Amino acid sequence: MTTSSKTIKAVLLSIVAFSLMLALAGCGNDSSQEAGKVVISTNADEEAVAAMEAALKSAGYEGKFVIQSLGTSELGGKLLAEGSDIEADLVTMSSYFIESAQAEHAMFKDLTFQSKALDSYPSYYAPILGNTGSIFVNTEVLKEKGLPMPTSIKDLTRPEYKDLVSIPNIMHSSTAWLLVQAIISEYGDEAGTVMHDLIVNAGPHLESSGSGPIKKVEAGEVAAGFGLRHQAVRANADGAPIDFVDPVEGNFSLTESIAVVDKDNATTELAMKMAQTIIEQARGELITNYPVALYEGEKVDDVNKPAYAKVFAKPLTVELLEKHQKAFNDAK
Repeated sequence: MTTSSKTIKAVLLSIVAFSLMLALAGCGNDSSQEAGKVVISTNADEEAVAAMEAALKSAGYEGKFVIQSLGTSELGGKLLAEGSDIEADLVTMSSYFIESAQAEHAMFKDLTFQSKALDSYPSYYAPILGNTGSIFVNTEVLKEKGLPMPTSIKDLTRPEYKDLVSIPNIMHSSTAWLLVQAIISEYGDEAGTVMHDLIVNAGPHLESSGSGPIKKVEAGEVAAGFGLRHQAVRANADGAPIDFVDPVEGNFSLTESIAVVDKDNATTELAMKMAQTIIEQARGELITNYPVALYEGEKVDDVNKPAYAKVFAKPLTVELLEKHQKAFNDAK
């Protein structure tokens, strides 16, 4: 091949490579952004996503938004790493992650509507749902194994519960933080020992999913577990041999909230309207699936009111979560 031929070939290859790069860049641009659609990034589960989507469509926003469902760790990582450069225009996420992201990047716009929440929240987000932790048991397995009904998390560390307890892993599940908060709040210096004994008793039933324990308890693979209280209440109402136990250490709660990324454009204005729609029109369905009252006028049945509702002494932040994750891992 002559030098001239080599040169022509190199030029052609460069053109092809450049064209390919442009094509890939075009694919990388989300068509929803080109069409002015609001990108909603969320860590919510299927029921919550369905409620939000139904509210938006009912309000006339069908075809004007795209929902991206991400895990808590994945979405949290994007918030902390990307700030307002994140693709999302609207975010629903664990409240402590939203607060930490705002402290790091000042990335959220103050809400332009009044939410009428029962508690005080920062001006840049409003809660959409709440989750509360509790113990739950399979009454048939308890009877079969001759186990006493637990009244506390510490009861689950007794030798007779070895390999018969299921708990979520705080490295993967925010539900586990409700468990760890209760232990640390109640037992202080003894918390590490309680966590160690609990982890030992869980053995192969240390779950990566917050819903893992209730599934193990319902299946009869274990006698007791820790997870979201409303899941056990629902299973009990459906006739399953499941009972729920409010631990004396306390029922701690976490909220998930909605926030608008401050991009200062037309999409941001639309995202703000959608945030208001979700707060005002999706709560009816959300509180049915997540029975925690968050707004004025909301009521829940007595069965959904925990006996020992408590709040952790320190503000919940990503930094505090990391400390509690370390304490959990050190206890193994």
